[in-house]
Amino acid sequence: MPFNLRFLRYLLPLLFISFSNFLTAQERYTVSGTVRDKSTGETLIGATVTLKDSATSINTSTNSYGFFSLTVKPSQYDVFISYVGYQTSQQKISLNKSTALRIELASSSELKEVVISAKNRPGENIRSPQMGLDKLDMKTISSVPVLFGEKDILKTIQLLPGVKSGGEGNTGFFVRGGAADQNLILLDEATVYNSSHLLGFFSTFNSDAIKDVNLYKGGMPAQYGGRLSSVLDVKMDDGNSKNFSVQGGIGLIASRLKVEGPIVKNKSSFMISGRRTYLDLLLKASPDPDLKGNTLNFYDLNAKFNYRFDDKNTVYLSGYFGQDNLGIKNLFDNDWGNSTATLRYNHLFNDRLFSNTSVIYNKYNYNIRVFSTNNNFTAKSLIRDYNLKEDLQYYGNKHILRFGVNALHHRLQPSDIETTGQSSVNSQSIEYRYGLEGAAYVSDEWQITNWLNVLYGTRFSSFTVLGPGTFKTYDGSGFPVSTQTYDDHEFGKSYFYLEPRVSASFSMNDQNSIKLSYNRNTQNIHILSNSGSSTPTDQYVLSSNNIKPELADQVSAGYFKNLAGNAWEFSVETYYKWLQNQIDYRDGAQLIANADVESQLLYGKGRSYGLELYAKKNAGKLVGWISYTLARTERKFDKINNGNYFPARYDRLHDLSVTGVYNLSKRWNFAGSFIYSTGNAVTYPAGKYEIGGMTTYYYTSRNANRMPYTSRLDLSATLEGKENKKFHSSWSFGVYNALNRKNPYSISFRDSETKPGTTEAVQVALFGIIPSVTWNFKF
Repeated sequence: MPFNLRFLRYLLPLLFISFSNFLTAQERYTVSGTVRDKSTGETLIGATVTLKDSATSINTSTNSYGFFSLTVKPSQYDVFISYVGYQTSQQKISLNKSTALRIELASSSELKEVVISAKNRPGENIRSPQMGLDKLDMKTISSVPVLFGEKDILKTIQLLPGVKSGGEGNTGFFVRGGAADQNLILLDEATVYNSSHLLGFFSTFNSDAIKDVNLYKGGMPAQYGGRLSSVLDVKMDDGNSKNFSVQGGIGLIASRLKVEGPIVKNKSSFMISGRRTYLDLLLKASPDPDLKGNTLNFYDLNAKFNYRFDDKNTVYLSGYFGQDNLGIKNLFDNDWGNSTATLRYNHLFNDRLFSNTSVIYNKYNYNIRVFSTNNNFTAKSLIRDYNLKEDLQYYGNKHILRFGVNALHHRLQPSDIETTGQSSVNSQSIEYRYGLEGAAYVSDEWQITNWLNVLYGTRFSSFTVLGPGTFKTYDGSGFPVSTQTYDDHEFGKSYFYLEPRVSASFSMNDQNSIKLSYNRNTQNIHILSNSGSSTPTDQYVLSSNNIKPELADQVSAGYFKNLAGNAWEFSVETYYKWLQNQIDYRDGAQLIANADVESQLLYGKGRSYGLELYAKKNAGKLVGWISYTLARTERKFDKINNGNYFPARYDRLHDLSVTGVYNLSKRWNFAGSFIYSTGNAVTYPAGKYEIGGMTTYYYTSRNANRMPYTSRLDLSATLEGKENKKFHSSWSFGVYNALNRKNPYSISFRDSETKPGTTEAVQVALFGIIPSVTWNFKF
């Protein structure tokens, strides 16, 4: 019997037992509500809600929209609501009917030290069945030193175990052996395909506009799908519904500004945040004529509006717009950008059933223009998605049931080339590709006993090729063997998969637990790149008659321990991942502007496995964490390396990071991070020969060599301004690569100019030591 069917034999009885519990429970009443910030009206995600009477104590946390629900026996209860950095709210209720609470927490002026685990309620890492989840609060992200002093979500998650960076100055990342395109990056539920600015030196996420960040590395919940390795779920600020405020920062190469306030006080608010670099202005002011006229800038804009009709109905509209412009005058221009828009409607059917309906649009496009005499052309590409989602949460007795559906329409324009004037490059238009993804899911988080919590469910996913278009099927050598043409809107090849998910937490006591998980994922949009990390010109393709959906199965196990009243957290996680239908390219493949690009592709399998160690100090003047990853990532293709496993480009055996934040006083804060990693796998030439006086290199095994190791120390200090009720400012000072190590960015080979007949390797490093300073303000 197939594994998926065997899994259903166990899943369906569990769901039946769960529903039976809902129906047969004795008389109970529900306490529900939404937790908000008292000064801004922002909903608080992950706030702790605890009910206590003489016999029992039960708690939960607010969901992504600040909502909670607890169903308990009739009694007199003390209700405690807490959130790190806020004063705990306490009230008494006599529960003889279902009760809805409106709760606002005030910011705590007594909290002096930084607290890293601002999103986790105490002991949550022990009790929760969710594995491979890292929650980050914006205070932590703002404390970590990064390049040019810009707060950066993607740079911060690369300091976590199981997450490997894409290289020096790059925001690309790899999670537990997955490729860069196998990460689902969401901004208010909209997909962000390219998450970098300025070729990876900045991320697209302006931290001033961000409220919450969750990274799922394993045990992915059933409501997420479409990628194999991870989900980075980023949510924007809702806006201050009580008072107007302005904040921002002025740095050496970029500045930012955020404005928020009420539209209708206590009912509606807005938030608008923008950021722009001004490197291009510095180039224009340069006395060097070769620099004038060059382009080097980016901008991004985040906006969000919401309106709360009543306690049961709220609508949100949010959007992101970002653009990069890079060019050298009279040679080339390169611009790329993301646009997203999300319309959400929150509805509370009753005190147990919560609904979120979303209509989502996102677009990613790039344009390259080359102006040389013989090659005068424009290349462009586009991805555009429309997505409709319905997500529901039902809060039962010891259960949280989640279920929903979504439909996603893709339109993909490969790299078209248009020539102008005299050019040796031929114009070429490649057919658009269309696809329809669908999914339905159900999951249940079940507190079976005080020591056993289970999160289980399944996701049914589908992908259908849509016309119009002509699709070829190729043999193993890349020759077409059949052709199929579909008319406009005609359904073509379809794929259907069942994706079971299950994880469990076994708590030995309040301080120790063991967790296990298994999950399957599928992916239908794929990136084609011969680069080690994502670039603006990477080409995307959809599953087709020839390209099958990628599959991944992952099992993981971990031990979690807290000490000193949850002030210290330790964890050890190990995982093994099987990957199917992995995509690579033939040697010498032409990927860009190739109408028959699928003929250049190879299909194989992969495996990755590793051990992750994590130690974190949550409270006190000195906080921070140490993470270490020992891992292998390998691929296997019949036409590569004689059909043997070989290291993936991003395979690295060791990754170590140490991050610390120290509060010296109310005004001075110091932080530092140190990273060390072994080099990426690369292919060096095995020999060379001469043809017509030109040196040509030949290669044998793919990725059989290693780049040199990378290490870097970054330091920062923040000076808070004097306290003022109406205005606050701070100065942030940073030193990137304080030890001035020349980390390898690339290595090339050439004939030695001083020793004829020999070959020398030339290493390129991007950065030495880089100081930065930023003035931040808020009023």
